[in-house]
Amino acid sequence: MRIGLLTEGGYPYVSGDARLWCDRLVRGLGQHEFDVHALSLGRQQEEEGWVPLPPQVSRVRTAPLWTAEDDGVVYGRRARRRFTECYGELVAALGTDAAPAPEPDGADDSAAPCSHLADRFGSALYGLAELARDEGGLVAALRSDTAVRTLERACRAPGAPRTAREARVPDLLTVAAHLERALRPLSLDWYGDDGLGAADLCHATAGGPAALPGLLALHFSDVPLLVTEYGVRLRSHYLGLGPDASGPDAAAPAVRALLAAFHGRLAAETYRRAAVITPGNAHARRWQERCGADRAKIRTVYSGMDAEPFAEVGEAPDRADPDTLVWVGRVEPAKDLVSLLHAFTEIRKERPKARLRIVGASAGPEGEAYLGHCRALAAQLFPDEAEGVHAVGDNPVSFEEIGGPEAPTPADAYASGAVVVLSSVVEGFPISLVEAMFCGRATVSTDAGAVVEVIGGTGLVVPPRNPRALAEACGALLLDPERRERLGAAARARALELFTVEQNIAAFHGIYLEIVSHCPVHRVVLGETGEPLPFATPPEAHVPGHWTDPTTPGWAATTPVSTPTLAATEGAR
Repeated sequence: MRIGLLTEGGYPYVSGDARLWCDRLVRGLGQHEFDVHALSLGRQQEEEGWVPLPPQVSRVRTAPLWTAEDDGVVYGRRARRRFTECYGELVAALGTDAAPAPEPDGADDSAAPCSHLADRFGSALYGLAELARDEGGLVAALRSDTAVRTLERACRAPGAPRTAREARVPDLLTVAAHLERALRPLSLDWYGDDGLGAADLCHATAGGPAALPGLLALHFSDVPLLVTEYGVRLRSHYLGLGPDASGPDAAAPAVRALLAAFHGRLAAETYRRAAVITPGNAHARRWQERCGADRAKIRTVYSGMDAEPFAEVGEAPDRADPDTLVWVGRVEPAKDLVSLLHAFTEIRKERPKARLRIVGASAGPEGEAYLGHCRALAAQLFPDEAEGVHAVGDNPVSFEEIGGPEAPTPADAYASGAVVVLSSVVEGFPISLVEAMFCGRATVSTDAGAVVEVIGGTGLVVPPRNPRALAEACGALLLDPERRERLGAAARARALELFTVEQNIAAFHGIYLEIVSHCPVHRVVLGETGEPLPFATPPEAHVPGHWTDPTTPGWAATTPVSTPTLAATEGAR
């Protein structure tokens, strides 16, 4: 089948966030044809180029989200009226709900969007898309004074929440600029019969702007939409716009309220129209359900990882130092290495020979500062120790990077320790934890993100920001080598069953076939008289095999069906 793969800041760019799993998916499904439609997030990303593409990628079309030139489209009076009506409906749907972020684990259903507002938002969104298609673009209109005045009227309208009514002119300009960037996919020329309209299926690899082209392909050409979220975009927007976030946008309550409402409405519309939604873990699934996703549409598909680099360590006998703990990852405040260092002080009281290896590079300027703080704290908590008066001491805590002499590869880093530790307070899908499981290592982790779901009883889990609990769990495993061995073997078996590339590819292959088998064929085959031929492209045509000849089957040609009811029924299947 022909897949329209929709990405935002990911594949096929070298520095893309979702580059690895998308590349593995495309290469693993060589029997299908992929058209990649990519939204870039910055000039540097575009300049770094693409990854090598396999032959099943027939075409790549790109567009920037970080910049957009004025399209030069000048609306006439009727088009201006259409824009004002549609944009007014869109922003009016935002001004009716300024609720904070939904709590996915809570029991309150107040965050679920009402159907009236969802219909209002969806109708306005597709009205703007149709206007962009008819007139040639929306960029100039979304940047116009008309857009700002329309937004201001919605915020001042009766019934608007207090935070929206308090929006000042700078706040309105900020919101209008953000909406213009988020709605840029509406102005792209991707939706004709030579683009996404010719696809059998659109697969959005993230929510938000990446899913917008899929929504329009569904609206204009009835192309079914699959949405995959390994990290919920709506949650990222809430965190980025929260009161503790940095930047001028985060300081204005009106800006936070309106943009949170917009991204919430867009997520709800995406989940409502998608044929299937595939979260990467139960934590993402709960967010999607709280935003209105139908449980019947949801299929959890875990991120696929390459187990081969860790096979040798996982299959070899455990030769690690029985007194060594290992932490592997990106050094940043969310990883809470401070709690880990304080926990290690407790461990050293019971096991004076214990050592802690922190293996990983810092993530950006904030990570550099945090790494420096952790080094200083380690030097303060653990002065260099020497066995005698004339010996040179060393610190029981070491800071290293992958590629150094002590840890040339990630597998070597995991292999060096008897227990692998994860101390995060914020975590999505814990990749380092899965890698440790591939290596057959016993683990101690904090309960953050999808950690409990990944571990599944094959490791110890403690509350975050609790150094004493972390120390007790690590100490218990250091004292019990048989327990470490049992947990490590169980962890490796679980990882090989659930988190491999092969599992991920097989899951999406089945979902592709499931979606297409339940959707009508939108490419109509015409007969010699110019009339549509019912059953000319049966569902089996999407499955490789000897029956894929596009010509009309004999039984269909010799038994023409002229009953409108029967033809309509087949088209609705």
